[in-house]
Amino acid sequence: MILLNSISQGILLGGLFALSAVGLSLAFGVLRIVNLAHGDLMTLGGYLAFITIQHTGMSTWYTFLIVVPAMGIIGYFIQRILLQRALRMGELAPLMVTFGISIIIPNSLVQLFTNNTQQLPVGALATSSIQVNNQISIGTFPLITLGISIVLIVALQQYLSRTKMGRYMRAAADDSEVLRLMGVDHRKVYGIAMGIAFATLAMAGILFGMRQGGVTPYDGSLTVLFAFETVIIGGLGSLWGTLLGGIVLGIAQTVAGQFSPELPLLAGHLVFLGVLAFRPSGLLGKPVLR
Repeated sequence: MILLNSISQGILLGGLFALSAVGLSLAFGVLRIVNLAHGDLMTLGGYLAFITIQHTGMSTWYTFLIVVPAMGIIGYFIQRILLQRALRMGELAPLMVTFGISIIIPNSLVQLFTNNTQQLPVGALATSSIQVNNQISIGTFPLITLGISIVLIVALQQYLSRTKMGRYMRAAADDSEVLRLMGVDHRKVYGIAMGIAFATLAMAGILFGMRQGGVTPYDGSLTVLFAFETVIIGGLGSLWGTLLGGIVLGIAQTVAGQFSPELPLLAGHLVFLGVLAFRPSGLLGKPVLR
C-alpha cells in the first residue's frame, strides 16, 4: 500500500511537471527553439500573480485571468521582436537570446523583491485531501493540477488539429518553408505559437508557486530542469509525451523518496539519463507535434 500511495502521488506530481513542459515542447515543435529561459519565465508568471494579489487583493486563482493572457502577449512580442531576428542569424542566436533572458529575470527579481519568498496563498486546498483508504490519500490541489494539465493538452491538441492557425503550426513543425510557399506570414504563426507557450508556462509558474507556498527569484533553475527532463523523457514535440514524461518523472521521484529524502532528484535524473541513452527520441517522440 505504501508503494501504491507513492505511485499515486507521483502521478499527481507528474501532472504539474507536464504542465510546466507543455510550453517548452510547443516552442520546440513549432519553432525549433530550445528556450533556456523557460523556468525563469515560469517564475516571472508567479511574481506577476503575486503583484496582482498585492494590488487587487483578489484570490490567487483569479490571477490566472490576468497573468496568463499578459504572459501570452509578452511571448508574442518577444518572438516577433527578439527571437524572429535571432532565427535569421543562425541556430545558436535564439539560444543565446533565451540564455540572456534567463540571466536578466532572476537578477531583476532579486533587485525588486529581494530573495524572500513571496506568498501565493492556496487557502484550505493546501491541506485538503481525498481519503481513499487508511494508507492512500489524494491531495485536492495536486488532483486539480493534474486535471488542468490534461484539459490543457486536450485543448491544445484540438486547437492544432481543428483550427486553421493550428494546422499552420503543424505545417511549420514539418517544414516552415511550406508556409512561405502558401503565402502565409510565418512570423505571425511563430508569434502566436510562442504566445501560447508563454501562456502555458505562466499557468505552470503560478501553480508551482501555489504548491510551494510562494515564489523566489531563483526557482527557475530547478523548474526548467524538471521541464527539460519531462519533454525529453516523453519526446520532444509530443504533447501527450509531456504528460507521460511528467508522470514517469513524478513516480520516479516519489518512489525514491520512500527510501531516502535525498534520492528523489537523483532518481529522476537517472530515469532521464536512461531514456536519453536507450531511447533518445523519448517514449512517444516523433519529429512533429501530434
